[in-house]
Amino acid sequence: MLNCQNEFFTIPRLEQIAYLVHGFGTAERKETDFRKSLEGKDFRILHLKQVHSNIVHFVDKIPDENLRGDAVVTALPHLLLVIKTADCLPVLMAEESKRIIAAVHCGWRGTQKKVIQRTIKGMESHYGCQPSSLLVAFGPCIGPDCYEVGEDVRRSYEKAGLASEIFRNHPSREGKYFLDLRKATRLQLLSLGVKKENLYGIDSCSHCCDFLPSYRRDGKSSTRMESFIGMSF
Repeated sequence: MLNCQNEFFTIPRLEQIAYLVHGFGTAERKETDFRKSLEGKDFRILHLKQVHSNIVHFVDKIPDENLRGDAVVTALPHLLLVIKTADCLPVLMAEESKRIIAAVHCGWRGTQKKVIQRTIKGMESHYGCQPSSLLVAFGPCIGPDCYEVGEDVRRSYEKAGLASEIFRNHPSREGKYFLDLRKATRLQLLSLGVKKENLYGIDSCSHCCDFLPSYRRDGKSSTRMESFIGMSF
């Protein structure tokens, strides 16, 4: 089950962590909403300059500017990590006992470049996080019945050694496939030792749901969904 409040969704398991704030926004949630909901909590907001890469930042002091990349990990309190998406998969992670959090932007390019794997391995090497102890939450993204891709994408995943089962042949268009971003990311997480019971998510398809931004549906007029995670102390 998940909760919806103030134009964003939360994961009940993450809500049980007293020091954690998190959420997956909808099309209605704006930057000003962040500011209002965080009043009195002394948070600094960190947006990534997302470039569909496998660049991961490990932040041990508050940066002077936003960082270029697609994943960020920190042990700092009062730093809100924000990912913007409009069909791509936002992933939030927490190691509850060590107080380590992460936010990851998983589009098809970042997923093919194994950005989630680099994040997990980095959390282990930088902070001693064991994959089996991580709590991982998926936000809404474009679903497996809507995310049509071409042969070039399928081949790039094949070359990267990623499972062919994440693709399904298009029923009527030769050389076209449907890609399951959630499944692609989930399989990578499980292969690294993340426990299946520690995976949580929101299955809503951004392309099908009017209350979610979708670049595939709305083109350049699409807004962005803002997903966030931070520690209040």
